Amino acid sequence: MKTNQTHKRNFQTIAAAAFMFISTVGFAQQLTSVDKKDSEQIRPFHIHVSDNALNELRQRINTTRWPDKETVTDQSQGVKLDQIKKLTSYWGTDYDWRKAETKLNALPQFITNIDGLDIQFVHIKSKHKNALPLIITHGWPGSVFELLKVVGPLTDPTAYGGKAEDAFDLVIPSMPGYGFSEKPKTTGWGPEKIGNAWDILMKRLGYKNYVSQGGDWGSVIADAMARQAPKGLLAIHVNMPATVPVEIADVLKEGGAAPSGLSDKEKAAFLSLNKLYTKGGGYAGMMVTRPQTLGYGLTDSPTALASFFLDKFNEWTYSGGNAEKSLTKDEMLDDITLYWLTNTAASSAQLYWENNTNNFNVVEQRTSEIKIPVAVTVFPGEIYQAPKSWTERSYKNLVYFNEVKKGGHFAAWEEPQLFSEEMRAAFKSFRK
Repeated sequence: MKTNQTHKRNFQTIAAAAFMFISTVGFAQQLTSVDKKDSEQIRPFHIHVSDNALNELRQRINTTRWPDKETVTDQSQGVKLDQIKKLTSYWGTDYDWRKAETKLNALPQFITNIDGLDIQFVHIKSKHKNALPLIITHGWPGSVFELLKVVGPLTDPTAYGGKAEDAFDLVIPSMPGYGFSEKPKTTGWGPEKIGNAWDILMKRLGYKNYVSQGGDWGSVIADAMARQAPKGLLAIHVNMPATVPVEIADVLKEGGAAPSGLSDKEKAAFLSLNKLYTKGGGYAGMMVTRPQTLGYGLTDSPTALASFFLDKFNEWTYSGGNAEKSLTKDEMLDDITLYWLTNTAASSAQLYWENNTNNFNVVEQRTSEIKIPVAVTVFPGEIYQAPKSWTERSYKNLVYFNEVKKGGHFAAWEEPQLFSEEMRAAFKSFRK
C-alpha cells in the first residue's frame, strides 16, 4: 500500500509523550521517564481515566442538539434517530466506563517505543508449553476491545473445548493513532510501517517465530507483513481478504453491471461490493480525503462519534441491520468511549488518508508479492464474502480456506469461540 508521502519523524522523549497523553486524554498511566537510550524498554501500562473526563463526557451527551427525524422508514439515510437516542441516553446515565477499564487492567498491558512512537499493547503468555506466538491487529471502528473475548479461548484452549497443543501466546497492539498508542505527528505511518513495527515488537518480546492475524485494517497490515516477509513470520490469517480482481474493480468503479460468466458466489460478491461502492462507502471517502475536517465534528460531539460508529456496527455485524443482536450496548460503548477518551477520532481516520487504495483490490498488484503461507476465513456477515476462486487467484500460497456459517466483519467480537477454532485450524501446521 503506497502512502501519500513520507517524512522523517521528529523524535520526542518518552517523558514528553507521557505528558502529552495525560494532559490531553485525562488518564493516569504507570510510565517511567526514560531517555532515548532506554526507549526500547518494555514498560508496564495501567489505565485510569479521570472523573473530570467522564463527567464532561456525560455532560456533552446530555446536551446533544438533535436533528429532525429521518424521512424514511429504513436505514437508507443512516442511523435512525430513535436508535441513537436510546443508545446515547444509556451512555449518558447508566453506562459505566470503570467496568471497561477494569477489563483492560486485568490483562498484562505494556508500552514500548518503536520508530519514535509509543505503542501500547496487551501481551498474554499461555500457561501451556510451546504455545504459538500470535499477533492480532484490530480495525476501524474497532479497537483492542473487539479482541478481548478471544483471549481466553486462544491462550487457554483447554478451558474452551480445545487442546493444550492449540495454545497461543497473544499480542494485541493498538495501532498508531488508536487507543492508548501514540498519535503520529507526521505522515508515513501506513500499513507498511505498522507491519514493520509489529515485527520489531514481536522480536523485542523475544519471539523468533510467530504468526499474524487481522480483520479490517488488521487484514491490510497482515498482508503488508506477508509482503515484507520478515524472518520468523511463518504465516498470516485474514478474515477480510484482498481478493477483488482488477477487472471486477474496474467495472465497479464505472458503475457497470455484473460481468457475464461469474459463478453464483462471484456474482453475490460483486453485488455486495456494488452496494458498498454506491451506497455504503461514504464513510471511507470522507476519511480518505478529509480526515481532519471530519475529525472536528467527531472530536467535539460524542453523539456524532457514536452515530458514525453505530452506522458501521449495524451494517457490518451479522445482525440483519441491528447491531444489538450481535453486540451489547456496553460492548459497543466500551469501544466508542475509548475513542472519545483518547481523542482519536481524527488520528484513527488519518490511516485511511495514508493508505488511499482499495483494500479489497490488490490482486496482481500487491498480493502477488506474498510468498509466505496465507489462511483465510470467510464470515457470512462480512462486507463481502470472498469467493474461493478469487482468493486462490489473489494468494498464490493459500494453505487454508473456510466459509463459516455465522459472524460478521467483527468476527472475534461477534463469535469468539468460532473465531478461536478457526485460528487453531488455520495455524495448526505451523507449530513445532
